[in-house]
Amino acid sequence: MNGPPAPIARECVEGYVFVRAPLRLLLLRRPASRDRIWVPVSGKVEPSDADLEAALRRELREETGVEHPRSLFPLDWHVPFQVPSGETWRLHAYGVELERADPPTLSDEHEEYAWLPVDEAIARLHYPDNRDAVRRLCARLEAPPRNV
Repeated sequence: MNGPPAPIARECVEGYVFVRAPLRLLLLRRPASRDRIWVPVSGKVEPSDADLEAALRRELREETGVEHPRSLFPLDWHVPFQVPSGETWRLHAYGVELERADPPTLSDEHEEYAWLPVDEAIARLHYPDNRDAVRRLCARLEAPPRNV
């Protein structure tokens, strides 16, 4: 028998950074100490963050140097997941549109970046929920991936 859902111990945000015409997504690669996987902008909500959007804007600035995205919108997707300690955390996914696919200013959290077509971005992302979030973003933008 299943009990009540585990309480959420920590809120997190993810930003799927993109440009249009043609649609491309920014992915960041973590260093070897963090398995060298490709991920979106992401991080924990801190007590100093006014809300989820403020947390995402802070993470975007810290991880890419981007101060003023063209638009930022919730993907209305909230994914609970369990961390190694056994706690349940929850991700809140956002779309983040930029004017141009400029090179980001990477933090120590990442060693490389890539601006990729949607299908390639989905193929590189490590976590299934990241791939699902990209599909959700594409549906929201009415630009579904072709071969995924």
